[in-house]
Amino acid sequence: MPEDLKGLTVRIAACRICAEHLPLGPRPVVVPRPTARVLIVGQAPGTKVHESGIPWNDRSGDRLREWLGLDRETFYNSERIAIMPMGFCYPGVLPNGGDAPPRPECAAEWHDPLLAHMPEIELVVLAGMYAQAHYLGKARKKTLTETVESWREYGPRYLPLPHPSWRSGNLLKKNPWIEAEILPHLRGEVARLLG
Repeated sequence: MPEDLKGLTVRIAACRICAEHLPLGPRPVVVPRPTARVLIVGQAPGTKVHESGIPWNDRSGDRLREWLGLDRETFYNSERIAIMPMGFCYPGVLPNGGDAPPRPECAAEWHDPLLAHMPEIELVVLAGMYAQAHYLGKARKKTLTETVESWREYGPRYLPLPHPSWRSGNLLKKNPWIEAEILPHLRGEVARLLG
């Protein structure tokens, strides 16, 4: 008999696959919802998210919610939104600064089983290059900007976006078409799917 979602989330919460590589230890942060129509796939929790256990509970989350056209209450309480990062635990920092990449074990171990319990997903928001590399594969362009600029090619299921961290500010300034074209489309789709 296939594993139910509750059993799967219990196993994920107890996951220790990459514990030896995690500077703050394991604390998987993922929000699967069987009735979700929108799935947010980001990178990995930062330190604030690790501390709170609440996904996107930081400045990146504020920007993401702005992009989606959602307030905090709707974002966290809608049964139509699921959150599944590429890495479920905080991966640490690189020697030269900046967040380390998400651990690869999570997507390989958990994404397909979780997706099997979320059959109503119509829109997968791919926030950042790691999510885009995993879900778009060879269809991804040479750069993140080119991939995001080609967003129409991946629809209607996938919508690539830059990661909404503070670093995306310069990308948005250099590429005003993101705010002019993609974000209105995103907000419209989210409103339709949550309506």
